[in-house]
Amino acid sequence: MNAIDRRTFVRAGLALAGTGLLAGCTSVGTGASLVLPTGPRIGEVEARRRTTGRIHDFRFTAQVTRVDLGGPQVNTWTYDGSLPGKEIRVGTGDVIQVRLTNRLPADTTIHWHGLALRNDMDGAPPLTQDAVAPGGAFTYRFIADTPGTHWLHPHSGTQLDRGLYAPVIVDDPADPGRYDHDWTVVLDDWIDGTGTTPDEVLSLLRQGTGGMGPRHGMGAGSALGGDVRYPYHLINGRVPAAPVTFTARPRQRARMRFLNAASDTAFRIALGSHRLRVTHTDGFAVRPVDTDTLLIGMGERYDVTVTLDDGVFPLVALAESKDATALALVRTGGGAPPPASILPPELKGRPLPYDRLTPVEQVRLPAKAPDVEHRLDLTGGMMGYD
Repeated sequence: MNAIDRRTFVRAGLALAGTGLLAGCTSVGTGASLVLPTGPRIGEVEARRRTTGRIHDFRFTAQVTRVDLGGPQVNTWTYDGSLPGKEIRVGTGDVIQVRLTNRLPADTTIHWHGLALRNDMDGAPPLTQDAVAPGGAFTYRFIADTPGTHWLHPHSGTQLDRGLYAPVIVDDPADPGRYDHDWTVVLDDWIDGTGTTPDEVLSLLRQGTGGMGPRHGMGAGSALGGDVRYPYHLINGRVPAAPVTFTARPRQRARMRFLNAASDTAFRIALGSHRLRVTHTDGFAVRPVDTDTLLIGMGERYDVTVTLDDGVFPLVALAESKDATALALVRTGGGAPPPASILPPELKGRPLPYDRLTPVEQVRLPAKAPDVEHRLDLTGGMMGYD
């Protein structure tokens, strides 16, 4: 971006989203109302959704947990003690039914990031549902008709910056496949249980960064580097010293689903000695394009395919502007693993720019005039993290 940096844009978008949600509780200047959970349009849209009728039942318990990050032991919050939470995988048109039980000392919800679903199941308290109180439970039920790589996380306070997240994969029956492995790669920045908590860090940010040393987790920040220096960066819940390993055979094709669950870190991704073929972004198919490296922002997802060589290869996620990495390994043969500090040369390439990502015809939206216009005012202050 030229006129404003990416971080400013993301913050403005968050403020805009919050303002839009609040506007949903009242009338707006045009005389129209935004859609409410109980509105008749919800029922109209649900009646048009195609469903297979297959129902998938899941149970998620949000709880306080001690987690092994591959050496470091931390006390944090997770779903059922797992980091990341267990993957939800269904087919397009299937019904997802999730019973959330809250054993945390705070209210919580589940938001379904990337999925188009009925408003009253989208987990944004107090606007689309009441928060689930400690000791309480709530059942989410909706038709998953948005194929792709998505994820779930709370929309309550700083809970996302703990361990409360999980992948949600909706398989597309029209996807040609043609790969031997399907791997989900979840990226994260980590500070909880390392002598501070996300809430304490947010409190310090709201007080301003002046005079705060590294022990508070504060960083100088950059256009993509964020404002917090995290002691750990993870792939699938593991630090670089104890990486998760994906195994295959030489010349096999793998589909890798990258999901950035970090709160304040953009990651530059590369697989040593390989090029990545991007096939999907944020769940939607694009015309395939090859690249050495990807830059993936917070909340973004990329699906890539790769034909694997023979050996042991580093899958590295470089924390942008933070001089730190996350690491996983891809093993197709013998050999010693690379050191945890490895920086493959592919990371020095130019990240794939957005203007090279073109949606395929099946997901391209038709050009049309807006049905309704709403005026939304950005309020609060960025320096105060409002």
